[in-house]
Amino acid sequence: MDKTAHSVADDPGARILIVDDDPGIREVIADFLTRHGYRVDQASDARSMDQALLRTPADLIVLDVMMPGEDGLSICRRLTGNPGGPGIVMLSAMGEETDRIVGLELGADDYLPKPCNPRELLARVRAVLRRRQEPRDTGASMGATCEFAGWRLDLVRRELRSPQGVIVNLSSGEFSLLRAFVERPQRVLTRDQLLDMARGPDTEAYDRAIDVQISRLRRKLDNDSGVEIIRTIRSEGYMFSPKVSRSS
Repeated sequence: MDKTAHSVADDPGARILIVDDDPGIREVIADFLTRHGYRVDQASDARSMDQALLRTPADLIVLDVMMPGEDGLSICRRLTGNPGGPGIVMLSAMGEETDRIVGLELGADDYLPKPCNPRELLARVRAVLRRRQEPRDTGASMGATCEFAGWRLDLVRRELRSPQGVIVNLSSGEFSLLRAFVERPQRVLTRDQLLDMARGPDTEAYDRAIDVQISRLRRKLDNDSGVEIIRTIRSEGYMFSPKVSRSS
């Protein structure tokens, strides 16, 4: 008996949409994820993806990069521009580090080269869904709202507000990283620690992914105040500089 198949993901019954122009790949992934407790839909391109999302919103999208018409990078940019959108795991035959960085820069939660092992994809899917679920489960116990340097981070709504009251959109990965920082302010955290805290122990060790996410966070937290919120500690890692207060 396959014990993994009965250890259904942390969010059993979550709906996953596979977007890939290769029907063979779609079928293999869909069959594997279905056997592990997920509800799976399929789409062959951007247009059919949009139609599928109108019918039934997805919790996570497994998104191919190279497709006819609108490609996966353009789709990713469009989807991550909407707060509360689905998690995104990108797949691409282009497995170079620069291609991964582009995907992460656009807001993807994870990135796998093709061909990928279905079990590795399953682990990545579980990790992304777990990160999206954790704030709802633990926000109340640790204080649902964190305030720092005039910013407000709502752990339940997954909402970041600037000192001016403007909502700043965060991808799932950016939110998880910021949450890891606000839970451990004024402490030096190594890249490996941040990988475990923000991306989960199931992910492959990929330091550059953390650097990319931190770069994105810095840009979003830059409101010309002159406050360096995330400091680089040379040869050690990063530190979240402001004091953090919590409230329910």
